[in-house]
Amino acid sequence: MNATAPLVLVVEDETAIADTVLYALRSEGYQARHCALGSQALQLLRTESVDVVVLDVGLPDLSGFEVCRSLRVFSQVPVIFLTARNDEIDRVLGLELGADDYMAKPFSPRELVARVRARLRRAVAPEQAQGWQSHGRFAIDRDGRRIRYGEQLLDLTRYEYALLAALLQRPGAILSRAQLMDRGWDSAADSADRTVDTHVKTLRGKLRAAGAEPDPIRTHRGVGYALEV
Repeated sequence: MNATAPLVLVVEDETAIADTVLYALRSEGYQARHCALGSQALQLLRTESVDVVVLDVGLPDLSGFEVCRSLRVFSQVPVIFLTARNDEIDRVLGLELGADDYMAKPFSPRELVARVRARLRRAVAPEQAQGWQSHGRFAIDRDGRRIRYGEQLLDLTRYEYALLAALLQRPGAILSRAQLMDRGWDSAADSADRTVDTHVKTLRGKLRAAGAEPDPIRTHRGVGYALEV
């Protein structure tokens, strides 16, 4: 096994499913490790570098949702949920908690590997990014704290930049207002008079002035916001 290959952590308590996924990943040249419990996965993820997490929702100790919620406190590693349920409310909840993708059982191991590959292509750690990084019609320079739409540099306030940068970090994923505040606000005092909704409104106005039609910021009522790039 290539020690430099991306490492995928499979968190799944059903041995047959875990073995199938591990075999499919290793056959494609990835490193793959396995945990049967959510608590074991969190312990490993706090101490080791992992590139993608394949996470079952129905674990025997913690639910996959609980694992993902805890994981997002200290890591933005891409997460793909596996679940026996396919209800829209479950998908929305998973994405709102910070997951990047969602597959319902039974699933094709080859399709799962393809989705892992897609997440690896999209994942660029902010601390590793240098210069402008493109996301569709957007481009971001995190070192310079600048964002362009098309060829136009956006004139953003501190909080507008923080919100848009957080959404650009995970395009398409739904981020709750609490998640956006955690990433963009220094303290509760800062957020008292400058709510997420207010800054999203002003941000939309600046994007519209830059020619962003239709509005790339999608509102998911009762859940949060997502950015379509």
